[in-house]
Amino acid sequence: MAQRISYVTLLVRDYDEALAYFKDALGFELIEDTAVTNKRWILLAPSRCTGTYLLLARAVGPDQVSQIGRQAADRVFLFLHTDDFWSDYEAMKRRGVKFQEAPREEPYGIVAVFEDLYGNKWDLLQMRTPE
Repeated sequence: MAQRISYVTLLVRDYDEALAYFKDALGFELIEDTAVTNKRWILLAPSRCTGTYLLLARAVGPDQVSQIGRQAADRVFLFLHTDDFWSDYEAMKRRGVKFQEAPREEPYGIVAVFEDLYGNKWDLLQMRTPE
């Protein structure tokens, strides 16, 4: 039986605020936005994505609210792979994405850490192709 991780939940303060950020700043596509009792089912994905989707979940209660922006305890939480690092990096910078560092070459590829609107850390990453 084949298995895969299909959704990753991201705690957000406000659905519309988060939706706008992921669409406008990161260029994600809206996959689904369905009203469910007292919440919304919002799935987003990078353009041309065929894998895992991001599920926005509005934080409810003080425990969840306290975790917004800290879902990985200040470590890189999500990895956004690209096949054109420099194009995506420059486009994201133009759209106001906050990078914590300049891009760097690593044995595995080109990477730069950025923060989403809540402070979660992400890697923008282009893997090195085997020679």
